Amino acid sequence: MKVFGFAGWSGSGKTTLIEKLFPRFVQRGLRVSLIKHAHHTFDVDHAGKDSWRHRQAGATEVLVTSSRRWVLMHELRGAQEPSFDEQLKRLSPCDLLIVEGFKHAPIPKLEVWRAVTGEGLLHPQDAHIVAVASDARVETKLPLLDLNDDAGIANFIVRHLKLE
Repeated sequence: MKVFGFAGWSGSGKTTLIEKLFPRFVQRGLRVSLIKHAHHTFDVDHAGKDSWRHRQAGATEVLVTSSRRWVLMHELRGAQEPSFDEQLKRLSPCDLLIVEGFKHAPIPKLEVWRAVTGEGLLHPQDAHIVAVASDARVETKLPLLDLNDDAGIANFIVRHLKLE
């Protein structure tokens, strides 16, 4: 499994770019998965649903399954958040794992940067960033990719990871 991350400030366009890249990787015959680090209080369940009620009642894990998908929800209940490497072990095998939100993970990453965020660049402080995608000119020694050229970005990632 090859792993590639996306780093950038909130509002930089990471999710939108990743959404455009998935079909390009799938068209190449790659099995692609994603792991996203979310804010502390996210929820994929809805209040009042059976699974939500069971978690509220104290279940540590709830597995919801159907003929189309399954999801496992695990409540930490005060335990420490598992490390990035521990989370990777929970995933089914795939050709390419896209990572969003684990800024400090020691994996190759593309920095997605837009001036509109008002934030500085991350790559000078993160040696794992291998390129920058932006909709503006950026002073960098790294490869600079056009944020609006998802085909070019997909090609860069495939070449960088030697997936072809």
